[in-house]
Amino acid sequence: MQQGSSETSDAHRLDIPSLATLLRISRETAMPAYRQIEEQVAGLIQRGRLAPGFTLPAERQLAEAMGLSRATVQQAYGQLRSRGLISGHGRRGSIVEAVRPGKLVPGMDRLRGFTQEMAEANRVPSTRVLTRQVVTDRSMASLFGLSSQAKFLRLVRVRLGDDIPMSVESAWYSLDAAPVLADADGSGSIYRAIAESGLELAYCDQTVEATLPSAQEQEIFGLGGAQPCLLIKRRTHLRGGAMVEYVEGMFRGDLYTYRLRLDA
Repeated sequence: MQQGSSETSDAHRLDIPSLATLLRISRETAMPAYRQIEEQVAGLIQRGRLAPGFTLPAERQLAEAMGLSRATVQQAYGQLRSRGLISGHGRRGSIVEAVRPGKLVPGMDRLRGFTQEMAEANRVPSTRVLTRQVVTDRSMASLFGLSSQAKFLRLVRVRLGDDIPMSVESAWYSLDAAPVLADADGSGSIYRAIAESGLELAYCDQTVEATLPSAQEQEIFGLGGAQPCLLIKRRTHLRGGAMVEYVEGMFRGDLYTYRLRLDA
């Protein structure tokens, strides 16, 4: 009985040398060593290889096992803490968080808003409005193909899932195409407001690129430093062709992976 208990414990435990053998530091990349450790440990956590409650090796011990400075491991652990993947517990060390957000993997095969994405992921959506204005803007009017006097609803919003900041959106909505949005406060789904007014969304043109968040976006996301995010730019059109939305959304790279299906 005692032997079986020991085997079970060993099956769920990674000792210091074993964890070190799972990590690879490449000297042929511009990515700093601490970032390499951070991303590899994050991957082990997200794949379930390091289970919730697992205690990571002490910074000095892992550094010695990998032939690195303690400061390098310390910085990697700090980044993992800022991402909510691990937490410090004094003498108990750094422990993998039992409750952490899973990575969202929405498809890009159809047009959907943030509220719908959260509902499909079984998360509770919410919004924090940073800016709400009805404005005119010559450059934006040109982008929409409208006169320089055209009015837009301008929104800057933080979108949250289960109270976790997921994205920061900067959006412009044509009040020529959707006059009902002049009264929208931005706290709810804009796509729902459009649909309830009798208008129908038809399609969007969307691009995705990797970029670094601004200092303000880092603060909103609670990041310990500049980490790659996804910048999604979208132009949305109504049935009939009128462009109704232009939005630039900064999405957390540690919480989003976009899936795209390509048919032959």
